Amino acid sequence: MSPKSGRPQSGRVSPVLGSPVDVIDDYLPESGNLGYRVSRYDLELGYRVAPNRLTGVATITATATSHVKQVQLDLAPTMAVARVTVNGERVRYTHRRAKLAITLNRPIPAGGALSIVVRYAGNPRPIRGAWGEVGWEELTEGSLCANQPNGAPSWFPCDDHPVAKASYRIAISTDSPFHALANGVLTAKRTKAGQTTWVYEQAEPMATYLASIQIGRYETTVLATQPVPVDLLAPPALRAAARARFGPQVEMLAAFTDMFGPYPFPRYTAVVTDDPLEIPLEAQGFATFGANHCDPTSDAQRLVAHELAHQWFGNSVTLKRWRDIWLHEGFACYAEWLWSERSGDQSAHQWANHYYDKLRSTPMSRPLADPGPAAMFDDWVYKRGALTLHALRLRIGDDAFFALLRHWTDKYRYGSVGTEDFIALASHHTAQPLGELWQSWLYETTLPPLPPTGPPGH
Repeated sequence: MSPKSGRPQSGRVSPVLGSPVDVIDDYLPESGNLGYRVSRYDLELGYRVAPNRLTGVATITATATSHVKQVQLDLAPTMAVARVTVNGERVRYTHRRAKLAITLNRPIPAGGALSIVVRYAGNPRPIRGAWGEVGWEELTEGSLCANQPNGAPSWFPCDDHPVAKASYRIAISTDSPFHALANGVLTAKRTKAGQTTWVYEQAEPMATYLASIQIGRYETTVLATQPVPVDLLAPPALRAAARARFGPQVEMLAAFTDMFGPYPFPRYTAVVTDDPLEIPLEAQGFATFGANHCDPTSDAQRLVAHELAHQWFGNSVTLKRWRDIWLHEGFACYAEWLWSERSGDQSAHQWANHYYDKLRSTPMSRPLADPGPAAMFDDWVYKRGALTLHALRLRIGDDAFFALLRHWTDKYRYGSVGTEDFIALASHHTAQPLGELWQSWLYETTLPPLPPTGPPGH
């Protein structure tokens, strides 16, 4: 093939910079790339529901962080690349083992601009890995995206690591009977020849795993317009049941704003699919639930609280490394207990004692601050993370604890954090030494006793 053809070239795919041990994240060593930083993704997508056919043009605006001759993007092999240009010039590339390696026509110095345009198409399907199947998934009528932790490359080329946040414009054209939702604010909608194009602008920085598109035969129910617009998308047959189950999220949002600080995004949407889903799916600005979560016997209240809390803890304030997953899941789990307490059900202290008794009989081989990639989504991480926060609350008191949470979401709004950042910030909210608490709850495997204090507020 001609080097100027723009078609895939042969060659070994390896890290652009550094040695084999110089990886982005040791939990997902194949994800993420070196040598540049993305500031914006502009995605022009077309999706035909019946054949599950996706076409795309991704324009990626980035800045070189070092002198680079080649850049890589994460993209699943189910997507066939037709053409790549960089700064307006057609370039050579290889696309193997989920890496799109692009050879630049001339080196780009550190600080230099990169405008990468990738034309591609394929039949998207989930990426299989240690955590099951993640990414683009077909529904009975429509599709959804469940990217966490490494499913984003199933549908667009990206630098797939949570610290690599960027703004987005997502334009998705699909069959007109279907409603298409993506992250951000809907800025345009137009219909032509049986296809409707929906254009969304996500201005706040977003990690790739939180980028999402939901397509289905949905109707919109407006649950609130102020102070934060809250919508519900559901199939017509589920609309009434969904409203009954998801209506309380308006009160949840008010309660969490009081406890955690201002809601970080322009709006919030709950999507209910016609299909059952084992667990809800988080995305920046919305969450997706299955038809089964409309069942009055389901624990939807807990799940709705959990997914809403992720807008603060995970979506706005995002981990730097996957080992710090407790900063997402422990906080969201504790928010479940806080909502229960605020709504007049069981107190957080009662929930803490309940799950403490359960965890006490669960042997752990890794500490909470580094649970290992195989266990990072295990339930014990969620519950021990929540218990860690409750232990801190008992130790420093309600006033200091909630002031800390509000300080955390304000200081690191739209940013990236690690466990060490939370430890450092907590030290500014109490005169008590917390080193022993952190050591026993975060870095040791044995479950320590809860602080010998009565329930918060008593």
